[in-house]
Amino acid sequence: MVALTVLAVRQGGHLESWELLAYDWVLRLQPDREISKSRIVLIGITEQDIAVLEQWPLPDAFLAKVLERLTHFRPRAVGVDIYRNFPVPPGGEALDAVLTKTPNIIMVMKFGSGGQAGVPPRPILEGTDQVGFVDLLIDRDGVVRRGLLFLDDGEHIAYSFSLRLALLYLQAEGITPQPDPSHPQHLRLGPTSLRPLESNDGGYVGADTRGYQVLLDFQGIRAPIPSFSLTALLSGQIDPEAIKDKIVLVGVTAESVPDLFNTPYSSGRAADHPGRFGVLVHADIIDQLLRTGLEGVSPIATLSETQEAMWIVLWAIMGGTIGLMGRSAWRFSLMSLGGVVLLGLIVHGAFLKGIWVPSVPPALAWLASAVLITAYMSNQEKRQRALLMQLFSRHVSPEIAETIWRQREQFCDGGRLRSQKLTLTILFSDLEGFTPVSEKMDPQALMDWLNTYIEVMAQLVMKHGGIVDDYIGDAIKADFGVPVPRTSEAEIRQDAVNAANCALAMETEMRRLTRLWQEQGLPTVRMRIGIYTGPAVAGSQGSAERLKYTTIGDTVNTAARLESYDKQNAETFFGDSPCRILLGESTARYLDDRFQIQKVGEAPLKGKDEKIKVFRLVGRVEQQTGNLTLEEPA
Repeated sequence: MVALTVLAVRQGGHLESWELLAYDWVLRLQPDREISKSRIVLIGITEQDIAVLEQWPLPDAFLAKVLERLTHFRPRAVGVDIYRNFPVPPGGEALDAVLTKTPNIIMVMKFGSGGQAGVPPRPILEGTDQVGFVDLLIDRDGVVRRGLLFLDDGEHIAYSFSLRLALLYLQAEGITPQPDPSHPQHLRLGPTSLRPLESNDGGYVGADTRGYQVLLDFQGIRAPIPSFSLTALLSGQIDPEAIKDKIVLVGVTAESVPDLFNTPYSSGRAADHPGRFGVLVHADIIDQLLRTGLEGVSPIATLSETQEAMWIVLWAIMGGTIGLMGRSAWRFSLMSLGGVVLLGLIVHGAFLKGIWVPSVPPALAWLASAVLITAYMSNQEKRQRALLMQLFSRHVSPEIAETIWRQREQFCDGGRLRSQKLTLTILFSDLEGFTPVSEKMDPQALMDWLNTYIEVMAQLVMKHGGIVDDYIGDAIKADFGVPVPRTSEAEIRQDAVNAANCALAMETEMRRLTRLWQEQGLPTVRMRIGIYTGPAVAGSQGSAERLKYTTIGDTVNTAARLESYDKQNAETFFGDSPCRILLGESTARYLDDRFQIQKVGEAPLKGKDEKIKVFRLVGRVEQQTGNLTLEEPA
């Protein structure tokens, strides 16, 4: 769902500006390239040059003088980034003469688009190879990131100013433009083909890619070209070797003449580049084309739309794993941040290999997936915790509650507790003489009296590792060995020992309560306890709105029968104790010599066909003295 949403948002172009900013950031992180010498030289018309001339634009005669001086230095090509669509007297004839006899001089023109008027070439050069257009592609955010090599007006194919100059230089190296063997419509310079940019390549969505466009790497900004002023040229301050066999660009570098463009370096680390003069942007394009033809440097490539979609889906899926692995806030934060850092490293590494891999959509998919899945899992955990705490919170010790929560996966199934068969020890207790007491006491006083008893006994059950399964009037049902299944005989034995210790502690507490009630003038009662160990089924019972955790099975029934065994003749068992504790044989065999046990006999229990052996738990035997004690064990 997250992946499809991000893809839809991206397809609508809403992420384009963010992706282009990310592209700029990664581009600025690229290492500087090493160059032995520049193939391009700039003759810049500075503010000082204009002040000396006291005239702008330059007269044709002055421009002709500049070009003649440059030709004496034998450059491979000269590019004049100054419009000359109409004469600037005096000297028009002289300028035309220089242009006519020097075919390696390229002048500029402008196609114009989007409401901007075009600028035709100098009339004498119209229809020749000495003209190139200087139209620059500006993205919606005002930044130049693409270079335009060809334009087709429906009748003629026009070459860009930069391409004209690059081809003149490469021609001297024996490199001419060729069609790509696999895609004849693609331009090939030397060993490298230039695949034209498509409208949805990289971070672009529905971009106008008419003509023949390539992404620019702006490596020229990192390796500045030699630059001289017009005054230095005319005064003979330039070494001819600095110009020989180079591409010489003549253009304006005076801030009073508006010719600045934003590039990916106009912000961030390169904040000292608020804008780049147009002639320098053309120098960047020329430099990239020369590196393509001579060094085999390919333009920045992009993934196909299918690959980009799969890339985004992959990060959405990986983001979802955070919800499964990082439930805590610090783990979620650490893993989320780690994923974003990893994505940034991958994108940066791919860019070093010349591939523009989207970063913003996968980052959004990663984070959104992580947040939603984590929220979903947290909600599920909240529901599970609510369910577990509803069933256990008041019936088990904090240690058992924590164990239940850690192993919650094995307990919960579709909003209910998963039923499980296990071996456990059941303890039933009931009060003898409760009915006559309840008939004589005030209802509120009766409830307070009963709650005092139940509160104390429930705490003892939890203290000894059991859970209070149910309250049935004055009766208490407790389970030892749930909800975490016991897997060894030692664990089952310990449950039986815990139940026995709990019963003896309940007997001790019953003595204390009896004394307290006598002092307060309240009625006293006696307690019967039955304990039995065996297999049972544990799980949740009830409707979706009202569930309770309980155990069922023959073991439960037997423990209940032991509690009520021969209650008509209970006096035989009580003696001077307020409590009678009866055990089944399965429990008695787990108790060691620390407990004093008396065999009652073999007796049928109500509701059972077979007889079982019944034992009475009398107390604990202290190891050092051998004396019988009914004190609560430490």
